[in-house]
Amino acid sequence: MPAIIEFEAVTKRFPGVIALADVTFGIARGECHALVGENGAGKSTLGKIAAGIYRPDAGRVVVDGRPVRFGGPLDAVRAGIGIVHQELAYCPNLSVAENLCLGRLPSRAGVLCRGELADRAVGMLGRIGADIDPQLPMGLLSTAQVQLVQIAAAVGTGARVLILDEPTSSLSAGESDRLARLLEQLRDDGTTIVYVSHRLEEVFRLADRITVLRDGRHVATLERTRTSPPELVRLMIGRPLEEYFPQHLREPPGPERLAVEGFSSPGRFEDVSLAVHAGEVVGLAGLVGSGRSELAAAIFGLDPRATGRVRVEGRPVSIRDPRHAIALGIGYLPEDRKTQGLVLSLGGRANISLPSLKRLAIAGFVRQRRERELAAEYFERLRVRAPDMDVPTLTLSGGNQQKIALAKWLASRCRVLIMDEPTRGVDIGAKAEIHALIDQLAAAGAGVLLISSELPEVLNLSTRIVVLRRGRVAGEMPRRQTTAESLMRCMAGLTSSATARVP
Repeated sequence: MPAIIEFEAVTKRFPGVIALADVTFGIARGECHALVGENGAGKSTLGKIAAGIYRPDAGRVVVDGRPVRFGGPLDAVRAGIGIVHQELAYCPNLSVAENLCLGRLPSRAGVLCRGELADRAVGMLGRIGADIDPQLPMGLLSTAQVQLVQIAAAVGTGARVLILDEPTSSLSAGESDRLARLLEQLRDDGTTIVYVSHRLEEVFRLADRITVLRDGRHVATLERTRTSPPELVRLMIGRPLEEYFPQHLREPPGPERLAVEGFSSPGRFEDVSLAVHAGEVVGLAGLVGSGRSELAAAIFGLDPRATGRVRVEGRPVSIRDPRHAIALGIGYLPEDRKTQGLVLSLGGRANISLPSLKRLAIAGFVRQRRERELAAEYFERLRVRAPDMDVPTLTLSGGNQQKIALAKWLASRCRVLIMDEPTRGVDIGAKAEIHALIDQLAAAGAGVLLISSELPEVLNLSTRIVVLRRGRVAGEMPRRQTTAESLMRCMAGLTSSATARVP
């Protein structure tokens, strides 16, 4: 099948780093072509070059057999190339219809034609089967709905090539499945899909061919039917993954680190009781909307309406705010690293030291040498890829941002760490490294409360699993006696009370 896009010796440099080096391969017309690799491998950079956001420093891009040099994204759109970014970009105060037609708003004599705008939006949404009211403000939509609107906008421009960068990183399993069916339909209709993802199960469901990038270089382009997940992992990280797998806890749990009893917050969760002990990873499972993230934020002092009893190290406490929680030895890795977990304008060094400034300071002045040593230790330990420790975290890949968000709590020496989706948006190698760190943290005597939408992650890491459903504890399940099926049944409310022990 002829190529619709070809990359010929494409190279791209950023200050202090080579993002792509001499990358050459082609994408066939009408196929779903997956791009895989570790964070920082160059996948997103290559997609942005194809979409006209970046220009290559060397090499060229060929579309339909003709070399192109896009001056910007609009040139790529005119060539039939659309992109849906990993970090969703939209105007929350404008309507769905206005977002869909930004840059192409229908008007006469400078006046917006709202009827034509609505008709156009309905047609764009209908083409991908999205049942969304075009008059709604974008800020009221769920993440999955925003994702669909952005796909509708790209398809609505007449895109023959649709580039999706980590499209399911913020979606539930059900939402991811619906997106996969939509992409399969678009491919069957003739759209070429370029699919960037860390989730190999999605890659093997959707892709016709798979290209592996490592350290900015092209490693291989393979037929999906002629490779396997273990082989892809070896190509992605340059070594067998087995050496990364953590050794799960085998020692019995120690003393109680954190406990909540009768914990409630109106409209969020009710009468929740659970405990986390030293040397223990307690998984917190539940469907989207079950109250997991709300519970985690409340324990950290972010919900002033929360009531109930809290114990830390066996002592009753009333956590007033996050500063108080940190003083009690509690860390919190939030679900949204960009808005809650990091100060994006600051470098990695400053972000890592934030919870530890009191320990690093003398007479109110931070010892910069000690701060730099602390940051360097965790940059090395977590293998953070960055030009240096002080580049703004905004410029780093999502996986490296996540590593820095985790590093600041490891550096703070917290005795209780609440982790909400700790591996969201990170590659398979980084995920294994984070899993090992979680295990090491528990083995060192900390208590970990782990929230994850990925059932294998919860099952592999947890000592035991607490299930939330509609804001209440639905059951507690020992890891050794739990399967993905039994866990899912409990989450969905299909388990009888005899098979799930409620604390």
